[in-house]
Amino acid sequence: MTLRKAPAASSAGSAVQSEIWRRRVDFWGPFVTIAILLAIWEAASQMRLVTPFLLPAVSTVLARIATDFASGKLLIDVGMTLYRTLAGFGIAAICGVILGLLIARVAGLRWFFDPVVSAGLPIPKIALMPVFMLWFGLFDASKIAMVVFSAIFQIIIATWWAAHSVEKELVWSARSLGASERQILFEVTLPAAAPQIFTGLQVAFPLCLIVTLVTEMLMGGEGIGDTMLQNARYVDSPGLFAGIFIIGAVGYICIALLEWLRRRLLGWQAAGGASE
Repeated sequence: MTLRKAPAASSAGSAVQSEIWRRRVDFWGPFVTIAILLAIWEAASQMRLVTPFLLPAVSTVLARIATDFASGKLLIDVGMTLYRTLAGFGIAAICGVILGLLIARVAGLRWFFDPVVSAGLPIPKIALMPVFMLWFGLFDASKIAMVVFSAIFQIIIATWWAAHSVEKELVWSARSLGASERQILFEVTLPAAAPQIFTGLQVAFPLCLIVTLVTEMLMGGEGIGDTMLQNARYVDSPGLFAGIFIIGAVGYICIALLEWLRRRLLGWQAAGGASE
């Protein structure tokens, strides 16, 4: 009996070890890749393979970031950019999810919004920036409105499709048990559609950050985008690349936080997938 259990126990142990190594690789892999690329970049700059004006050394860029951080300008720029991005993303997420759920469940709303969403999704939203500048001015209201307009169609489509794709058997079973339409929405449709809805939100967030940076470059005002444009105008190469570093770091941290939030809120999904 003991001899029969030994191979099973050893295979289970090896599976656990392989899972641990896989998680370590998944976590550290991106950092290793970035470190290698930065090392190549630094070596190319130090050996003068590229003109420092066109590609300053990584050490020079990091020194510039430290200087901006010490002066407080970096914190102001990051704070303003995050404020506009998160405000626009939050408004787009709330309105987009609500509209998507309603469109999926109410035939009249689907009839009205279907052509609007279908026409609005492929439009290059940034081309309408002059209209937003005319309506809302050059301050935060126009920037946030532009972010909302750029992301909301993606979120509506993701929510709409997620709610529409919920298995009809789940809804029928809930109705047969006497559940009200409100209970079906909040206890059946929304939980079942949540993974796809969250995927739509994760896709929309980088778009919000990109639109925020573009609006800052074109409309001015404090923020990472405006600072990068000013550095480019004054031929400040280290400052320009410092902005690229900051954008990458901010985007990576925000996306990682969204992924962490997804695991916290939708942990049951991973558990269900693992059990299958």
